[in-house]
Amino acid sequence: MPAAPQTSRRAALPGQRGTAPGRQAARGAARRGRWWPALLVPLAVAVTHLPSFLRPLWNPDEGFLAVQARLLAHGGVLYDTVVDRKPPLLPWLYQGLLGLFGDGSLWPVRVAALVAHTVTATLLASIARRRWGRRAGLAAGLGYALGSIGLAPEDTQAATFEVFMLPWTVAAVAAAERRRWALAGLAVAGAALTKQTGGAVLLPVAWLLWRGGGKRLPGALRLAAGFAVPIAAVACALGPGPMLFWTVTGSGSYASAAGAVATAVGRALGNAGLLLAACAGFAVPVGWLLPRRRRPAGTSGLWVWLGASALAVVTGFQFFGHYYLQLLPPLVLLGVAALRELPRLRRPAAAWTLLAAAGCLAWGLAAPHAELDHARRVAAAVRARTGPDDPVLVWGMHPEDYWLARRTPASRYLTAGFLTNFSGGHGGARVGERYAVPGAWDVFRAEVRRRPPALVVDDSRGAPYAPARTPSLRALLASGYHRVATVDGAVVYARG
Repeated sequence: MPAAPQTSRRAALPGQRGTAPGRQAARGAARRGRWWPALLVPLAVAVTHLPSFLRPLWNPDEGFLAVQARLLAHGGVLYDTVVDRKPPLLPWLYQGLLGLFGDGSLWPVRVAALVAHTVTATLLASIARRRWGRRAGLAAGLGYALGSIGLAPEDTQAATFEVFMLPWTVAAVAAAERRRWALAGLAVAGAALTKQTGGAVLLPVAWLLWRGGGKRLPGALRLAAGFAVPIAAVACALGPGPMLFWTVTGSGSYASAAGAVATAVGRALGNAGLLLAACAGFAVPVGWLLPRRRRPAGTSGLWVWLGASALAVVTGFQFFGHYYLQLLPPLVLLGVAALRELPRLRRPAAAWTLLAAAGCLAWGLAAPHAELDHARRVAAAVRARTGPDDPVLVWGMHPEDYWLARRTPASRYLTAGFLTNFSGGHGGARVGERYAVPGAWDVFRAEVRRRPPALVVDDSRGAPYAPARTPSLRALLASGYHRVATVDGAVVYARG
């Protein structure tokens, strides 16, 4: 009788489980398939924000923060000898990074901004993946990375408050989805301590808590504790009174559109139009579904988040372009959800998003340098006429002049806005000494009397806060200053 043939290992048929080595190879391929798309998000962030490294400053906010960092590093006290209307986290970050790497360049905070954008995009991808799957996660991450430059370059390429606020806001929603309420409260506090309007994310977080059912009271207590403890700690460290004044109660005239409604509306519509045009790949599908009353699955809390972000943009009636970045995370997620319901729009949406990002990138690379060139010329004149220890007063809205000149401001008020209420968002409405921050002129007079500036630069260039309309500044100039030069429209006065 012939011997039975040896049993051979059968090849796995389609639909059957493979062998152990085959399963390991499949898992390895799956892991590689999951990881390589994740590299697209930081790559997209790096490419879209390449222009941020091509100039020393993008807007006066960066200049303000750089000067603050230098003053704090030399013993300044926040909300006392160093003042601003913003919370403390970003000034502290600037101080730490520039103290560690040197304050002659802003490249350290630009790198930190790339990290912040990447974290925001990654957290958005995590939310979308949890709700709709892996492809939706990749779409959300890339959508944010490409849409984050969908405004004027000075609003999107700068390392300013909204950029560092957004990781906190998205982290708050991500934590709330996982019912980690203490962590969500901590993230809301981080957002509010970066910029006041970041606290608006508390609304969608609270909504998710309410809709989640279960033990709401313990969750609410953990959320409240997570939010209140860091706020209280920072307030105690800086002084509750000064912090409350500078971040909330001392900005009544500034946070008003009285007399400038047309200017505010025009700025609001212009920047909203820019963002919607750049993000039409997400906004159009959402708008398509709205009148048809089709609500995509998995959008719980996203409309509340978008509404809260819109309320935050409106607060203060300034409508600067960078304010609109707060709308981007919920808009991207809603767009991803809508595109799942409208598959025929996916390719056009992707093509438009790439095209718009390319256009905004080109805009950033070719953006004019007029204001930066002006600041450089003024700073060079200041350096040429003063010594390193001489205090200087620049009467204008460009604090970067101090940073570029490497000179110490003669006053804690780094712009004329604190003393006249001037704001680019409101134009010339409600500008004058009587609209200044309460008590600011008394402090200013004491400062310049105690340590008179060696040089005064009138950089108003016809603005409504010019010396002709500011009696106290005219009195200072009349106390012993004479005109010595004019630099690109800025008038330079020397003492003696």
